Amino acid sequence: MTTRSQAPFITPALVTQKAVQRLPRWALLLFCAAYVIPGLIGRDPWKNEDIASFGHMWSVALGQASWLHPNVGGVLPTSGGVLPYWLGGAFISLLSPWIDPALAARIPFALLLSLILALTWYSTYHLARTDAAQPLPLAFGGEARPQDYARALADGALLALIASLGLLQLGHETTPELLQLTGSVAFLYSLSSAQYHPIQARWAALLALPEMAASGSPTVAVLSGLAGMAVCWRSRQTELRGHFWFVVAATAMAAALATLLSAIGLSGWAWRVDAAQRVMDIPKLVVWFTWPTLPLAALTVWYWRRQITYRHIAVPLLLALVGFGAAIAMGGNERAMLVTLPALAVLASFALPILQRGLGAALDWFSVCFFTVCAGLIWVGYISLHTGVPAKTAERIAKLVPGTQAYFSLTALLAALLGTLLWLALVRWRTARHSHALWKSLVLPAGGVALCWLLFMTLWLPILDQARSYRALIGKISTTVPSKALLCAPEVPVGLLTGLEYFGGYQVNGLPDSQRSPSVRCDALLLRVGGRAAAPTVDGWERVAQFNQRTRNSEQIVVYRRPAAVAHP
Repeated sequence: MTTRSQAPFITPALVTQKAVQRLPRWALLLFCAAYVIPGLIGRDPWKNEDIASFGHMWSVALGQASWLHPNVGGVLPTSGGVLPYWLGGAFISLLSPWIDPALAARIPFALLLSLILALTWYSTYHLARTDAAQPLPLAFGGEARPQDYARALADGALLALIASLGLLQLGHETTPELLQLTGSVAFLYSLSSAQYHPIQARWAALLALPEMAASGSPTVAVLSGLAGMAVCWRSRQTELRGHFWFVVAATAMAAALATLLSAIGLSGWAWRVDAAQRVMDIPKLVVWFTWPTLPLAALTVWYWRRQITYRHIAVPLLLALVGFGAAIAMGGNERAMLVTLPALAVLASFALPILQRGLGAALDWFSVCFFTVCAGLIWVGYISLHTGVPAKTAERIAKLVPGTQAYFSLTALLAALLGTLLWLALVRWRTARHSHALWKSLVLPAGGVALCWLLFMTLWLPILDQARSYRALIGKISTTVPSKALLCAPEVPVGLLTGLEYFGGYQVNGLPDSQRSPSVRCDALLLRVGGRAAAPTVDGWERVAQFNQRTRNSEQIVVYRRPAAVAHP
C-alpha cells in the first residue's frame, strides 16, 4: 500500500465541493434516535433467542446461577460465551428494583447499537481521508476538500447501515451477536484509524478481538485478525506497520481466551459448521439481509478495482468476506452474517461518488414506493384492529394472532403520527429539489427503515407482543399450575423456561430425567409436542391441560400433574 508521493492514484471519483455539503447533525442524530429508541421500552422479551439470552442474564443477576456458568433451570447456553450474559446481568443487578429487568437488560445493548453506528461513521471518515481514497483533482479547481469529502462519505455509510434490513431486528435484541458485531466494527475502526489515532487504534484492536472471542465468535475473531495482519503487513505506512504487532497480540489474546473458556467448560471453541443446511436459501438470505448495502458495495469493488489493495477498500472487503464465509459455513446463518453489515456499509459509501444519476433515482423511487406502501399497510392494520374496518384485514389479523386484543395508547399514536409526517416531509424534500450531496440517495432508504420500525414498535407493538411473547401462554398455564410451583420441563426451549420464571413466577428445571437429581420432586411436568401429535402418556403423571401459542404454529405445550394432585369431579 503506497502513498501519494510514491505512486500516482487513479481513482474513479470526481467530486466537487458542492457535492460534499454536510448532512445537518440534528438530522443525523434524529435518524439514529428514531432507529435505536423504538423497541427499547414497553415490550416483552421475544422468543426465541431474545428471551433465552435474557433468561441467562436474569438468572445470574438473581443469583440462581453462577456468573461463570449462566443457566436457566440447569440448561446452559449453547453459544454466546459469557460476556453478553455478564453485561446484561450486571445492568439488571445495578438497576434493580427501580427498572424492570427486561428493560434493564436492553439498555446496554441499545448503547452498543449506538456505538456501532458511531464507529461505522468514524471508520469511514478515516478511510476516506487516505490518499488513495481521494477524488481526482479538477482542471480548474473546485474539487472537494479532503475533510468535507470524508465527512460526506461517513454520513452515507451511517445511513447505509441504518437502511440495512438485516440489522433491523437483530440489532434490537439482547443477544450475543450484538457484542460480536460491536467487536467486529471496533476492529474495523482500529484498522481505519491507525494512521491518525494510533493509540486509540491499538486499544480498539486489543479489546475488539478478545471481546468477540468471549461473546461466542472466536473463529471469526481470529480470521479477522489474520485479515488485519495482511493489511498491516502490506502497508508501506509506518503507522500501519507498527500496528501489525498489536493486531498479532489481539489475535493471540482472542485465541488464548477461547481456549481458556473451552478448558473450564464455557462457550469457547465450538464446531458449528453446517454447510449442507439451507444452502439453496443462502442467495435469498443474502439479497434481503444485506439490502441495500451489498449492491452498492459490489459497485465499489468494480469501479475501485485498481485500488482494491489499498486500505479504504481492502479493510472493509476482507472483513466482509470473513463474515460471509462464516455465515455460509454455518449453512446460511443470518446471525453470523450480521458482522458483515458495517463493512458493507463502508464499502457502499465509496460507491456514492461514482453512482450514476439514473441508478440513484431508481433507488429513491423504489424506497418511496416500498416504504410508503409498507407504512400504509401498518396504518391500515392498526385502524382495522381498533375499528374492524376493513373487515378482511381484521379477519386476517385474527387468524394470524388468534385472540388478539387491541390496546390504545395515545403516546404511541402521537409518535407514529409524528414519524409519518416526518417521512412525508423527507419524501417531499428529496423529490421536490435536486440535491448534489453524495449521501442523498441513502436518505430515503434509511428514513423508510426507521419509519417502519417506529410504526411497528408503536402501532403494532401490542400485536407483536401477543404473537412473539410467552406472556399469554404462561397465563394459560397458570390456570392449572399454581405460582411458585416447581416445574419439570425437559427438552423445552430455554426461552419458554425463562417465560415460566419471568411471567409465571415458577421454579423450573429443564434437565432431562437422566440428568435431574433424584432429590428434585417437581409439582408439574411440561412437554412440548407437535400440533397434530397426540399427547404422550407419561408414567406417574396425568395430563391436565394442553395449550398452544396465540400464533398459528405447530407448538403444543402439554401440562401434567401427579395423580394425587389432580382434582376429580
